[in-house]
Amino acid sequence: MRIITPLFLLILLSACIGDDFVADFVQPELRITSTVDSITVDSSYQFEATFFNNVGQAEAAEISWSSSDAAILSITNSGLATARAFGPVTVSASFFDGENELSQSVDVHTSENVIIPPEPEVREGQIMTTSTYVMEGAFTISEITGGGIMIEIAEDYRADDFLPGLYVYLSNNANTTAGAYEIGAVSVFEGAHSYEVPDVGINDYQYLLYFCAPFNVDVGNGRYNE
Repeated sequence: MRIITPLFLLILLSACIGDDFVADFVQPELRITSTVDSITVDSSYQFEATFFNNVGQAEAAEISWSSSDAAILSITNSGLATARAFGPVTVSASFFDGENELSQSVDVHTSENVIIPPEPEVREGQIMTTSTYVMEGAFTISEITGGGIMIEIAEDYRADDFLPGLYVYLSNNANTTAGAYEIGAVSVFEGAHSYEVPDVGINDYQYLLYFCAPFNVDVGNGRYNE
């Protein structure tokens, strides 16, 4: 059994941190978090968007919505879209954060026929170490029908098994767990495994994040929403 002494913990902390502290700043972003490929004529769909501030945390915002052709698809200030006629259209969300105008757009098709629901989205990423410790492996994140996401870590995953208090999170900032979603303590250090995360959308976060919780230090991460 390995005995962890105060000196050993100090060495671990030093190795985790490295030479420099990294600032928590990220570019503010407006992200459309609920999307749809098609809307049947005479039916409606509620679009949603979230503003993420300069540390990647969700913040209340008065978001404006617009349609490239209101004759095909109209949309209210709250993001409720109604298909009026057949054709392609672009839906845009925008917000001024006090310094910059942020926006995101999605393409939508309206149809005169009943729309078959699209296949659940799947995103891919690669875990990479940010310290001197082993932390690597591919992963996929997919939507679960009815809500939530499934995170599947691939067979090539490896992590040092003596990192103290290693936890995994979902985050919009690779440098901090502030505002992150805690999945839980890491108990698998090699090979394929998975996490089922309820009540989280596939567009809600950008990073899979591994932190030494006792020291609040990032030891690895992987981006999947690009």
